[in-house]
Amino acid sequence: MDHTSIIPYTNQQEVIPVEIPKLEHILAGRLSSSSIAMYKRDVKAYTDYALSQNIQWTDPKTLASWRDTLALDGDMSPNTINRMIAAVKRIIREMAAREMIAEEESMKFDRVHGVKVKSLKNRLKKHARTRITKEDMRRLCESPDKATLIGLRDRALLAVLASSGIRASEAATLTIDQIEKHEKGCTLKVCGKTDIEYRDAHLSVEAYQYIQEWIEQRPIKSSYIFTSFNTRGAIPFPDPISEVTVWNIVQRYAEQCGIPNIKPHDFRRFLGTQLAAVDIRKAQKALGHQSIETTARHYVLDELEIGLTDNLY
Repeated sequence: MDHTSIIPYTNQQEVIPVEIPKLEHILAGRLSSSSIAMYKRDVKAYTDYALSQNIQWTDPKTLASWRDTLALDGDMSPNTINRMIAAVKRIIREMAAREMIAEEESMKFDRVHGVKVKSLKNRLKKHARTRITKEDMRRLCESPDKATLIGLRDRALLAVLASSGIRASEAATLTIDQIEKHEKGCTLKVCGKTDIEYRDAHLSVEAYQYIQEWIEQRPIKSSYIFTSFNTRGAIPFPDPISEVTVWNIVQRYAEQCGIPNIKPHDFRRFLGTQLAAVDIRKAQKALGHQSIETTARHYVLDELEIGLTDNLY
C-alpha cells in the first residue's frame, strides 16, 4: 500500500492536552494490578502518539488516526492493535461516566472500529499457541538442576504450572496458605483476572512434593512460595518473583531442552488439552472458564491425525 496516499489527521494550532486521569483510580476494584498495568501501557502509547502529532488525545479523530498508523506502519499483530484501541475506548467511557469529558464525545469514540484481523493476518504470530507434548513437558519439568537452590525453586514452579494451569501472574504471587491438602491430594485457591472469588485449581502430588523440598531448603522465611534471588542467583530474598521472572524461567529451560517458542500460557493450554481429551468440562472447570467455548477455542490444541483420510475411497 502506498503510504503517501494516507493523510494523517493533524492540527496546526498549539494543543493544550487534557490531563490523563490516574488509571489506578478509574479502574480500582475491577481489574487486577497486572491488567491495570497493561491499560496504562496502552493508553500511554496512545497519548504519546497524540503528543507527537500535536493533536488532542480526547478527540475521537485521534484514535482513528492512531489505528490507521498502527495498521500501516510496523508489524504489530491485529489482535494487539484491537486490544490497545479497546483499552483507550474503555478509559474514555469511564471518564464520561465521571463527567470528565462529554458523553457525546465518548459515543464518537465507540464508533471508531478496530482493524480487521483477516486483513492483517500476515502479522499474526506463528507461535502464538505452541503445543507441548507429554514427553516434552516431562523433559522440561525435569531440566532444572535440583542440586542448587534456584534449581529446586524452578523445578517446583514448572511442575505447578504444568499441573495447575494457573497464569504466570498467579504463580508469581502464590502463597503457602493457598495450598489446601485433601485426603486424595492437594488443590490451590487462586483468584485470576476473570474470577469473582477464589476458585480451586489442581496441584499434582509431584508438584506439592517439589514445593516442600524447595521451602525446606531455602534459608529464608516467606509466605510466598516462589521467592526471588539477587541478580547473580546467590542470595535469596523473601520477596515474590515477578511475572516477568516466570516468563524468563520458562523460556530459559525450554531453550535448554530445544523446545522453542514456549511461553507460560502454553503450560495452561497443555493442561486444557490433556484434560479435554478426557472431558472438556473438566478442562473448563480446571481453567476457571465461565464459557466452555473459551476452553474449546483457545485451550484445546488438537493435532491433525495423520492418515485419517486414507482409504476413504
